Amino acid sequence: MKLKVTDISNKAVGEVEIDDAVFADIFGRKVRKDILARAVNWQLAKRRAGTHKTKEIGDISGTTKKPYAQKGTGNARQGSLRSPQFRGGATIFGPVVRSHAHDLTKKVRKLALKTALSAKQKEGKLIVWNGTAGASGKTKELAAKLKTLNIASLLVIDGPAIDEKFALAARNIPNVDVLPQQGANVYDILRRDTLVLTKAAVEHLVERLK
Repeated sequence: MKLKVTDISNKAVGEVEIDDAVFADIFGRKVRKDILARAVNWQLAKRRAGTHKTKEIGDISGTTKKPYAQKGTGNARQGSLRSPQFRGGATIFGPVVRSHAHDLTKKVRKLALKTALSAKQKEGKLIVWNGTAGASGKTKELAAKLKTLNIASLLVIDGPAIDEKFALAARNIPNVDVLPQQGANVYDILRRDTLVLTKAAVEHLVERLK
């Protein structure tokens, strides 16, 4: 199977050939929303800080003395003014500092990345560039090129090293992200409308996922 390769100006410059079986496995899979959802939830759960916390009875400053005698007052017995039924008292079963991260097997993570790439290919929103080198580093010039291509939301995945000038030019353009191939992930692929892979990215992703 061959993928058309263009430059940043959308001019055809060649093709990249991928074995049919490998192409079907990485770029031709059935789109499974359940697998994509699991991968996205796994990624976002790891990002959560988990620093939320309410005060338990041991966290509240105050006396440990009983508010009044156990018997003889006619009121219900009370052991502490820091108990939750009193104003300023503890919170029962409130959130505590914890990690929200959960496990997701390597097999499912790999399948999810293949599914995300297949989804973009099926939608016709996967573009292969010959590279990002040669950019001037000017945001205005890159934004003008993307506008002529009618691209408003873009993720560019480059080879192991990102071209610094291209990354500099893309940094201030809204909804445009640049990642090295080792940073390719399901959430970032799905959150942008168009996916661009450089030839180097295709080679490394095929080697990584086949």
